[in-house]
Amino acid sequence: MSPPLPDHALRRLGRTEGDPGTLHTLARDQDTRRLLLVRALLDAAEDAPAAIRPRRVLDRLRQDWALLETAERADRTAVRAVLLHPLVGPWAQRCLRGLSSPAPGAELRADLDHLSALAAAAAIRAKTAFSTRLTAHDELLSLPTLGALRAPSGPVELSFEGEELTARHISWAASLAIHVHHDATTGATDPRWLPVLALPPVRPGAAPVPLDDVDPYRTDHGGLRHHGLRAAPHLDDHERKAWAESWSRVPYLLRTGGEHRLTETAVLLRCLVPLGRPPGSGPAGEGAAHSSATRRDAFGAVLSSRPATPAHFAATLVHELQHTKLSALAALVPLHHEDATPRHFAPWRPDPRPFDGLLQGAYSHIALAAHWQRLALEARRVTHRDLAWTEHARCREQVGAVLPVLAASAALTREGRMLVDEMISLYHRLDDCPPPAGHSARAEAYVATAKVIWQQRNGPRHPWESP
Repeated sequence: MSPPLPDHALRRLGRTEGDPGTLHTLARDQDTRRLLLVRALLDAAEDAPAAIRPRRVLDRLRQDWALLETAERADRTAVRAVLLHPLVGPWAQRCLRGLSSPAPGAELRADLDHLSALAAAAAIRAKTAFSTRLTAHDELLSLPTLGALRAPSGPVELSFEGEELTARHISWAASLAIHVHHDATTGATDPRWLPVLALPPVRPGAAPVPLDDVDPYRTDHGGLRHHGLRAAPHLDDHERKAWAESWSRVPYLLRTGGEHRLTETAVLLRCLVPLGRPPGSGPAGEGAAHSSATRRDAFGAVLSSRPATPAHFAATLVHELQHTKLSALAALVPLHHEDATPRHFAPWRPDPRPFDGLLQGAYSHIALAAHWQRLALEARRVTHRDLAWTEHARCREQVGAVLPVLAASAALTREGRMLVDEMISLYHRLDDCPPPAGHSARAEAYVATAKVIWQQRNGPRHPWESP
């Protein structure tokens, strides 16, 4: 049986690159897992006791599944665009946990209702006529990938035919009509409709990138709040314009960092989720200025507060898409057998990290070091060049502090060893174009100080901790 990825593909991934074929292989594997997950959800609902899942709920799930099947016969690609939307993953996982719990919470019913919204969105994209009744929760009814209706909690009548979606609620004096264009964008001036903004493709032939600020599973149900991450409220016109203006420069900056950066963004990025301002941020810019994240259960999503500049926007994508890439690779090919004990020093985090977290962080930071180095070498303005060298030097020094720990692990698999060896080679190749001495000295001092603070905060090292 042939390996899922040849050695040359693993080596390119180790250099934080990846040709289109390799990236599509990772994406297809994730897509297959998603479709199996959604099917497993329906099977779990069929098998769940009636006390957890009443008969009427099961009947509705079957109706929703039938609508999905009808829509898929009309346009398979349109249905997949909904089921493979990154934020469907957190929803499906949450439903499975609720169905397997001996005492599911009251939110399970609302979670299962979401399949109705997914089926409706898929049918709309597939131009399949339907009439149905959906339930608004927390005064919002989401139609994933399309937008959301502002409506009082309770039933909403939806009908779709041709290119017209009509919504009715008992409290409304008049129904709401939404025109659905051939590319699944929507047109409605009524403030009750909150469309998802589609950012332009990063290059011709790629898909537009949704800026999803309405999906109910974007952060609130993902366990991210303990990291201080929270979803941004629905973006107003000013915020949307600011995101769009910053995004317009991102493709150029990604290409400057290397054609492979543009390729991985085109293949792997499926939606952006705007986050609120980080804790500690203030109007004068003091405190944390930016936060971002990915979720293993939401392949293709990058969660981010609005970056301060287009350069930081591009760097955020480089950083987070390495996590997306490495997580997808690890799902396909085991990279190590280390345990999950948090014990390692990582200069980018105040807390001890497990080995896998150390590998993830080093992988994303070495990609950033290479990206910022390229930007520094191409920069024409002194301020841009200075920023890029500063970021490059810091990231490179951070990676240098942890590579010995990764290299010394006896628990790396053959594929993991190959990956780490290529990371080490890339790290040394960065020396071909070193930053100005002042930047290197400041980066060394930064990492040394971070380690002292880490040791003071986390206590004396145990024999098994990284040096």
